[in-house]
Amino acid sequence: MIIIGFLAAATSDAAAPGAPVKSTAVACLASGDGYLRAKLAGAVDANIDWPNSGTRCEGEFREKPPGVRLSFQRASGAKPNLLLVFGLTGVKEGLSAREVKTNLTVIVQGTSRIFGTLGDSRCTVDSLTQRPLAAEHTYRVEARGFCTQPAHAVRGKGDVLVSTFEFAGPVIYDAQKD
Repeated sequence: MIIIGFLAAATSDAAAPGAPVKSTAVACLASGDGYLRAKLAGAVDANIDWPNSGTRCEGEFREKPPGVRLSFQRASGAKPNLLLVFGLTGVKEGLSAREVKTNLTVIVQGTSRIFGTLGDSRCTVDSLTQRPLAAEHTYRVEARGFCTQPAHAVRGKGDVLVSTFEFAGPVIYDAQKD
């Protein structure tokens, strides 16, 4: 799975021996129109406005619960150094959606600080659209939403409220089973 490797790499500052060398030219979408914007408050205060250039983003179909998962992080130099992972329930290949339940995880990379909504009842995507990309079963997903309750620290104390978020990134549906 794409995201699993992405999460594992995000929690460590050191590159694994034999790991591929990272390219300096990082972009979310080849079309140049990927992005993440979000307002975070609490244990992590940040106004995120990450353009396509310099932002890593990945997305894939997930089976349980059915939907998609998208992750976003800056290539380097962002303070704080964050990885945001959105789990969107019920999103189907190529279809627009409204009022999508959303699970959110916020990881402060290079630390043990992880915050999660621990389910999809605290955040909602108001609107979501999908546009096919060149690769088969791959779409540009654009979404806008909000959280009504904070993501809680997985270990230790603290909360992070992501009051608003919007993003555009790729989702690959290859693993989807009919």
